[in-house]
Amino acid sequence: MADMQQPIDDVALDEAVRFTSELIRIDTTNRGGGDCRERPAAEYVAERLAGAGLEPVLLERTPGRTNVVARIEGSDPSADALLVHGHLDVVPAEPAEWSVHPFSGEVRDGVVWGRGAVDMKNMDAMVLATVRAWARAGVRPRRDIVIAYTADEEASAADGSGFLADHHPGLFEGCTEGISESGAFTYHAGPGMAIYPIAAGERGTAWLKLTAHGTAGHGSKVNRANAVSRLAGAVARIGEHEWPVRLTPTVRAALAALAALHGIEDDAGAPDLDVDGLLAKLGPAAALVEPTVRNSANPTMLEAGYKINVIPGSATAYVDGRLLPGGEEEFRTTLDRLAGPYVDWEFLHREVALQAPVDSPTFAKLRAAVERFDPEGHVVPYCMPGGTDAKQFSRLGITGYGFSPLKLPVGFDYAALFHGVDERVPVAALHFGVRVLDHYLQSA
Repeated sequence: MADMQQPIDDVALDEAVRFTSELIRIDTTNRGGGDCRERPAAEYVAERLAGAGLEPVLLERTPGRTNVVARIEGSDPSADALLVHGHLDVVPAEPAEWSVHPFSGEVRDGVVWGRGAVDMKNMDAMVLATVRAWARAGVRPRRDIVIAYTADEEASAADGSGFLADHHPGLFEGCTEGISESGAFTYHAGPGMAIYPIAAGERGTAWLKLTAHGTAGHGSKVNRANAVSRLAGAVARIGEHEWPVRLTPTVRAALAALAALHGIEDDAGAPDLDVDGLLAKLGPAAALVEPTVRNSANPTMLEAGYKINVIPGSATAYVDGRLLPGGEEEFRTTLDRLAGPYVDWEFLHREVALQAPVDSPTFAKLRAAVERFDPEGHVVPYCMPGGTDAKQFSRLGITGYGFSPLKLPVGFDYAALFHGVDERVPVAALHFGVRVLDHYLQSA
């Protein structure tokens, strides 16, 4: 846009860093048991949105599990609205495992440390800094922009985006598209090859509970109906199963883009594509795509027994399953077979898979915003192996893209820091992100 303003000043850059640090210091750990309290963080962002002249609304399904929603009116009332959303909760962190206390928000050697630095209090802060910069400069976007800070994303989203979508859909009136976490970060795939994957899809979520049945008895006796043994067998079969390839349009587009970058002539659109063969040629870039070419099911938790010399009558395991569009029936029949006759399984939590068009004007503008500030970068579409609040907002007809831009140095393993130890984000990456967000949101 020829008349696009450039409001990102030193104040905005400083606020992006300071807000990230201060949000990290607000412990919003979500262990999935309902004990998380996002309200202090929600009040923090609401106060700063109000300081930018907005009228944030705080909403709760459960006391303390607070969401914040605000709308910026655009200059074109006929334009569709855009949703920008980020979650306030974080996964647990064990301080003894960290180099820096995970809730210190310490800024050291040009890096902000702490739980949420990349997932996703950094994006929360960058949005705040951008909105406040607009208020100072008198910038008004073309489209209405709805900003949502949610609770409970790291669990079921029942107190967060699910609650908002089901009970407050009017707040998102007119929204057709949205942006949020897990996209537009630098992925270094080799010397001189800086890739920026923008998410245009997510695998579906299928969290499972397995229950093995058997006969209780003394641990010293022969027991051919040992529930623990039956469960162990099922868990081993599930964990070792090799799922068949199932390619979505988003994944094919990712493979095509990565193959072109590497000068590989394999036709990613061919029905008989040797996917594993192509991945083997992509080197480090294969890691962006490999988790999303198949369904998956990974055992994560086990529960059984109460005393070492007592064989329990039942045993339980939990599995994190992820589904690609069209793979639901395959998943069910495969789990039936792998679980075996003495192990029942059920869905604990399900969310649909998502796909967003990669040939859309929106994707083109996301690409242009990144390339404006890193002309040497290569933007590619990709599918997230996990999931975000975009799944809940999709129930309102909102198409979601993963776009929380960060320019990261070589050797900075962004993916490993998601839910990992020593989570951190460079100050320079936050500065880049604020500039890119401002450019995209003004051009959207």
